[in-house]
Amino acid sequence: MASIKVKFRPSALSEREGTVYYQIIHDRKIRQLPTDYKVFTSEWDENRSMVVTTYTSSRRPFILSIRERIRWDMERLTKIGRKMDADGLTYTADDVIDEFNRYAHDCSLFNYMEGLIARLKQNGKIRTSETYRSALNSFRKFRDDRDIMLDCITSEVMEDFEAWHRNRGVASNTISFYTRILRAVYHRAVEDEIIENRNPFRHVYTGIDKTVKRALPLAVIKKIKSLDLSLTPSVDFARDMFLLSFYLRGMSFIDMAFLRKTDLRNGYVTYRRRKTGQQLIIEWTKDMQTILDKYPENKSDYLLPIICNPGTNERCIYRNAGYNINHNLKNIAGIVGVTIPLTLYVARHSWASAAKAKGIPLSVISEGMGHDSETTTQIYLASLDTSVVDRANSLILKSLR
Repeated sequence: MASIKVKFRPSALSEREGTVYYQIIHDRKIRQLPTDYKVFTSEWDENRSMVVTTYTSSRRPFILSIRERIRWDMERLTKIGRKMDADGLTYTADDVIDEFNRYAHDCSLFNYMEGLIARLKQNGKIRTSETYRSALNSFRKFRDDRDIMLDCITSEVMEDFEAWHRNRGVASNTISFYTRILRAVYHRAVEDEIIENRNPFRHVYTGIDKTVKRALPLAVIKKIKSLDLSLTPSVDFARDMFLLSFYLRGMSFIDMAFLRKTDLRNGYVTYRRRKTGQQLIIEWTKDMQTILDKYPENKSDYLLPIICNPGTNERCIYRNAGYNINHNLKNIAGIVGVTIPLTLYVARHSWASAAKAKGIPLSVISEGMGHDSETTTQIYLASLDTSVVDRANSLILKSLR
């Protein structure tokens, strides 16, 4: 079994910090593993081989964080030695150091998540990879771009992450969104047997709060529909895409953007939601065709005039188009006197609210954003005859005429 000790090398200058390092001895061979932990001589207890501090020291939080990191390093080095002994392989102190450094590279949170993001992209799960990227960027900002080992993610770290967001005024659902992704990454690492589950998410919020509804009444939808926006083509286009989302039972913009011409056949649009993979079938109505006829036929394979240049960065075009539409919808909100932030997603809320107002069963519309889980919505819709939903949509669209 390798012997592992914590050592301290003081600076040649008394007023400068010294360096903590690890000494690994195996088969009478001594090797040193340097760290970037630097403390003053007065902060090192030689008898206990430990960094120390006082309650009054201004460096106390810093010293305690180093002590915690040393504890994790020692635990990791000890585990490596035990595993090599258990495997019955001949190894050296250098092998222990190499394994420690490999782990430090492959099993840090940043590197591990980068690997997951790359695999998600390779497997075509672009949207999921983007949400993972968003969560990683958030955690990087929290850490000031300082990486952290997966087995150093503790309950305290996650509580600090949550508090950091709250102090910045971030909404609970946004914080929970990031935390749930980090929890999924952590559990993936547990499944990969990289770390043991220390349940670091037990004291942070990972639920979903019911949000304030952002639905527009049908009277306002009719007002938006009747606006003459012919002198402002970009605002007119934003209005058309908003209405089309509403007509299509609150279809998300990403699903609209990537609808293909082949998805429209025999008077029905058949597509799979990018978010869930669920297949939906929607009757193609006169109102939808009227909007489509306003624009030249898309030269690409896509149905709607959103992604029009084949072979370009389609996701970039989709995101920019969504940004521009939402920007122009704010102008429309000002014209009709809408006080809520008007975005494409409001169309989804509005369709659900309108359906509820028409007495459509909750099993058909799932009350839009009123459900605690979209999974329930998927279960209900998957078992319905699509004609039931189309009749509900027909009732809503007739109210706009």
